Amino acid sequence: MPTPASLYEGLLAAIPAELTVVHVDVGKQWVRVTNSAGSTGIAWALATESRPRRMNPEALVDAPLPEVAGLIRGWNLAECSLGQAAINSWYSNPDTAAANGFVPTGQGVTWVQAFDPYADRVAGKKVAVIGHFPFAEAALEHAGEFYCLERNVQEGDYPDSACEYLLPQCDYVFISGSAFVNKTAPRLLELSRHAHSVLIGPSTPLSPLLFDYDVDTVTGFISTPPQQQPLLQIGVKGMPGAGYRVHRHRSEKE
Repeated sequence: MPTPASLYEGLLAAIPAELTVVHVDVGKQWVRVTNSAGSTGIAWALATESRPRRMNPEALVDAPLPEVAGLIRGWNLAECSLGQAAINSWYSNPDTAAANGFVPTGQGVTWVQAFDPYADRVAGKKVAVIGHFPFAEAALEHAGEFYCLERNVQEGDYPDSACEYLLPQCDYVFISGSAFVNKTAPRLLELSRHAHSVLIGPSTPLSPLLFDYDVDTVTGFISTPPQQQPLLQIGVKGMPGAGYRVHRHRSEKE
């Protein structure tokens, strides 16, 4: 029987043992890891130093990529950010992503347009968005009921603990890729298994494994090499200069 850890172990299993980390960049909003294959991964930066660190930050460069990616197994969430970025550095390799069926979403497309394709499809439906995307509610204004669930609650949001009550009732669920960093992704996917579910955001791993967890659409990001875009400039509007969005829909066979 799959466990919450099974999802992460499946993602880790595909990372080649011979790859190493060549660059690590930690900012206030994003963490970025580049590997020896020349590909870069990005993940939401959490600053929570809850448990002792498992790796000295100075030892990350030149370390085996699977070892750094394995930081996602721990409970120091700042290290989990590094682990997820390392995982994403493999799956965001353009050749790997293409081989896994991911295609570019469109030139110059930012995350602001991420919800637009669903504007008509959600009409009259119950919709939940995990993560405070400030542009989501306007794009999904025709939803019959709209719930924004957020850990750092803002006015109008539901606390993320409401997921246990709300997600099983929803027709559409949009889940921020940051859920992979804070380790809530397995449970959120389980609660959303009867809804049309969409993973969204740069922290999302571009892996076909996610379709085994009843995800309908995976939207993610392929980063350009770090020297082409300072980490501090990467935001919703700055994303096009740091890479490009890609996506894949679940096929009928999956």
